[in-house]
Amino acid sequence: MKPLYILYQYLIGFPLVIVATIFTAVFTILCFPWKNGKAPRTIQVLWARSVLWFLLVPIKVTGREHVDPKQSYVFVSNHQSFLDAFAVYGWLPNNFKWLMKKEIRKVPFVGTACKVAGHIFVDRSNPRAALQSMDHIKAELVDGISTVIFPEGTRTKTGEIGRFKQGAFKIAVDLNLPVVPITLKGFHQAMPAKQLFVNPGAHTSLHIGEPIDLSQFADINEAMTYMREQVEKGLK
Repeated sequence: MKPLYILYQYLIGFPLVIVATIFTAVFTILCFPWKNGKAPRTIQVLWARSVLWFLLVPIKVTGREHVDPKQSYVFVSNHQSFLDAFAVYGWLPNNFKWLMKKEIRKVPFVGTACKVAGHIFVDRSNPRAALQSMDHIKAELVDGISTVIFPEGTRTKTGEIGRFKQGAFKIAVDLNLPVVPITLKGFHQAMPAKQLFVNPGAHTSLHIGEPIDLSQFADINEAMTYMREQVEKGLK
């Protein structure tokens, strides 16, 4: 079955993903005056879900009732796979902006669409530019707009959660926003880092935890430790 599944991906699944991505990017660019509007958001959600549908990756989503779509949050999630972004984009009920690697800006159609949509590019090699990106994302977090950040900074190579970085938590503290843990499970098994195809039979899930007020913690390090534990609970 695995060879047939891989053949399906390259002959049917991935071509459908490319077509859907180009269509969504062009639609997003054309809707630039209404970047936070319902129409572009709906198309973007359908695109993200279609990627997993086309690649035959089933997903179970829980915890959507924990968040208010009209409230701004800082969402923090573990990072297991290339597929993570599609799961979050497709099933998180809140409108949000990504902090994404600057390299994505160079991807045809996608880079322009991401810029138009208001996502923020981060130059990790330039500390000053990275700080400016943080200031930019803070300016976006109003009127129910949230952000999603992978505090590990990169995809796991083992399936285990890596060390969290402080950026997401500093944003939450500075803007007095609640932090919401997201746990992604099964995506590492579906498509490990550097693998160019999806493994058949992987069952994935996304769980949205309850919002956490960071003011209850003594400092950011204590908050990071607690939030990492909340994300990790979903993997057990």
